[in-house]
Amino acid sequence: MMKIMDLDTPCVVIDRHIVDANLRRAQAYADRHGIRLRPHVKTHKLALFARRQIELGAVGITCQKLGEAEAMAEAGISDIFIPYNLLGAQKLERLAGLHRRLSVSVSADSAITVTGYADAFDDPGHPLPVLVECDTGACRCGVQTPAEADVLARLIDSMPGLRFAGLMTYPPRGRMGEVDQWLLAARERIEKSGIAVEIVSNGGTPDLYAAASVTAATEHRPGTYIYSDRMQVEFGVGTISDCASTVLATVVSMPTATRAVLDAGSKALAADRCAAPGHGYIVGYPQAVVTSLSEEHAVVDLSGCTGRPRIGDKVRIVPNHVCVVTNLFDLVHLADGEDVIAQLPVRARGQLR
Repeated sequence: MMKIMDLDTPCVVIDRHIVDANLRRAQAYADRHGIRLRPHVKTHKLALFARRQIELGAVGITCQKLGEAEAMAEAGISDIFIPYNLLGAQKLERLAGLHRRLSVSVSADSAITVTGYADAFDDPGHPLPVLVECDTGACRCGVQTPAEADVLARLIDSMPGLRFAGLMTYPPRGRMGEVDQWLLAARERIEKSGIAVEIVSNGGTPDLYAAASVTAATEHRPGTYIYSDRMQVEFGVGTISDCASTVLATVVSMPTATRAVLDAGSKALAADRCAAPGHGYIVGYPQAVVTSLSEEHAVVDLSGCTGRPRIGDKVRIVPNHVCVVTNLFDLVHLADGEDVIAQLPVRARGQLR
């Protein structure tokens, strides 16, 4: 059986036991607090893990793009939420194809988006579920006030081919109280209009283990929790030992005694930063700092290390932001200890549309 250190580099290695521990921990929290889990597949983009999440108790999955949803549907996933404003004839035609064969729901934050859905979906016997996206403080997409949420909910409810399914948000980190009050106010206004609010969908890994404090929410959409990464560790979500995904890289140069160069640049590690210094955590060399990335090289400062790698040595790097790294590789290697037990094609990667 092939060992991790026999793999060609750069490549991604996923520890199956850490993945399963992360999934079980999150599902246990959700079950304990009566929250439905609807994991976001943007982190792993693998049908194998989406099926495992559902097997453990998730009600379905979240996909950010139609391409991801189509890949997951082809793999047999039957309940998919796409929290994205889908605009244009081509996208709506693809959405209709999904709607005909599985349970798919979407979001909207404007009358323009809702009208587009209504023009494409006009069958009252099989309406498209639409959630209103709410900006609860993250300043991304979403209606700006509970009053606007009410207006859009009533518009959706008036369209024969649509069904108002509830509210959703991608919240600001660490502000659960504000998020809860916003969603409670919106739900109250909509219910006073005589419309049921079936789902209130919250999201994000950083506050996953405080999700129960958002009392209005009926479900949570974490993504990064399956692998974790250095950014989540800095947010306080577990430790480096909870990070399941690493990039295996080779030391290709040692220009000085304290500077190493790896064969994993921005095309392997991505360029995202986090609160910790550098572009990743090198397992076995905790004081090493990945100071810079070019497209094909990572420069590492080893001046703080007691031991140092040599040219030809391979190292494993916990990336700062693992979701981006997943999208850079056509396949990943599943490991059990030091054994490579499978190579998995990342079929949902690169789906920008």
